[in-house]
Amino acid sequence: MQINPEILPRIIQAIADTIEKNAEEVTQLDQAIGDGDHVVNLQRGIHALQAQSAEIAQLDWAAAMQKIGMTLMSTVGGASGSLYGTLFVTISKALRGQSVDLPVFASAFAQGVESVKLRGKADAGEKTMLDVLIPAAQRLQTAAAASQALNDLLVGITNAAEVGVEATRNMLATKGRASFLGERSLGHIDAGAKTAQLMIAATAGVLASSAAPA
Repeated sequence: MQINPEILPRIIQAIADTIEKNAEEVTQLDQAIGDGDHVVNLQRGIHALQAQSAEIAQLDWAAAMQKIGMTLMSTVGGASGSLYGTLFVTISKALRGQSVDLPVFASAFAQGVESVKLRGKADAGEKTMLDVLIPAAQRLQTAAAASQALNDLLVGITNAAEVGVEATRNMLATKGRASFLGERSLGHIDAGAKTAQLMIAATAGVLASSAAPA
């Protein structure tokens, strides 16, 4: 199945819907160990992408990723804007001049996640969005290398993200405001990891429905 950027408006809308649906829960998570404004900041960027989605759909993959990254960087407050902006801009650079297939995109996504690690000076196990992004990137690369069927790939990535977000519950936060809480950060899921998981699930849902026979 060939996937092109024309699908991006549907993905952006699905992400907007799932973040809105889970806004209260995520805000409660963020209020427990963070600043409490993660959802509001993230939605600002998502709404900006919705306004530009028709334009984004007409671009090639590299240009679309660049547009998304720059938009998020300039509209999302807090650390999330910088981190997600870095993710998409790096993906854009990796895709430039390439014929985009699954292995190429998997490699680009992995490079994007590596750039988030560098920008955030963080890694897996520190109770951040990386605890979702890293296993999702690893699962995507493994599936691409094995030429796994799209639906199996999507299920695998969704499951990896779910396991990743749940794992943050028992992690000690070492980044951001939550790090000041010490052991009081234990027992709480990280809000940034939760929204990353929700966005991966929403994206996978759109891709799965697009691949389903009519």
